[in-house]
Amino acid sequence: MTESSFAPDTAPLEVLPRDISAYRQGNTGIDYVHRFESGRPGPHVLVNALTHGNEICGMVAATHLLDTGVRPKAGTLTVSFANVEAYSAFDVERPYENRQLVHNLNRIWSKAMLDGSEDSPELRRARELRPVLDAADYVLDIHSTRAPVQPFWVYPEFERNAGLALAVGNPLVHLVMPVGGAPGTGVTAYGRHGEEGVDGAAVVVECGQHFSRSAADLATDVTLRFLAHLGLVDPPPTAAAKAPARRFRLLEVHMVKTKSFAFARPVLGFEVFQKGELIAVDDGHEIRSPCDDCTIFMPTRAPLVGREGVYLTVAI
Repeated sequence: MTESSFAPDTAPLEVLPRDISAYRQGNTGIDYVHRFESGRPGPHVLVNALTHGNEICGMVAATHLLDTGVRPKAGTLTVSFANVEAYSAFDVERPYENRQLVHNLNRIWSKAMLDGSEDSPELRRARELRPVLDAADYVLDIHSTRAPVQPFWVYPEFERNAGLALAVGNPLVHLVMPVGGAPGTGVTAYGRHGEEGVDGAAVVVECGQHFSRSAADLATDVTLRFLAHLGLVDPPPTAAAKAPARRFRLLEVHMVKTKSFAFARPVLGFEVFQKGELIAVDDGHEIRSPCDDCTIFMPTRAPLVGREGVYLTVAI
């Protein structure tokens, strides 16, 4: 049994964190949140970076918007840096360890968690950011992956989200999450964005390997195309050509139950298994493919009890 074929310790760190303390003082009364109003009718769009502390590409895209003076020609643009405490804990010797400090900031957006008695840096920050999410008609939550896999969209299974991702274009892979199918409640399922029959949309873009230059470049490109599609900015001169998308629907998420969790063969993500084929074992419990052509997403780099081990999907 093996954990992964990806050796993160040898992966180049092409893009590293920069000091973002200059962006702390925004104009909303909430640290690291900046809002720009056009004074003209249009949607309120939130570009959210650093939901996870070591997902550097979102920081690159957000600082690009702020450094280059991007302003909406219609509607409202909000730019936020979410888990700044985790981001500030980056250690170049352990670059994968500051994803979160206590809670996964992309799993705690339920009323039960936000209104509950638990406390952590992530819960405190989510509670601060609630009005930011409440105000947004459209949300682009920028993420990256631990392994160098092809970029992809992730969104709750509503047509409004699929339509938005398809219209923006690249990445051309979509991971569709049935409502209630993923552990916890993510940023894009918070509040009205997790409900049927509402306007707007909320999507995650996974831009590639955490520290790759290509992920940072894609994050900036997607952000500009996202804003252009919604009418806030002019289309970039090199807008991506439209092409058919490949869509995968989540079937199961297997959480890591013990430290012995291990994959049956080396995996990075997007490997395909046939029905009944062994994918992983967790303390004697076999995780097998529930169908033919089952494609896995986001296999864990290093199993941590209580966190996601692997996502099982099927093409749709």
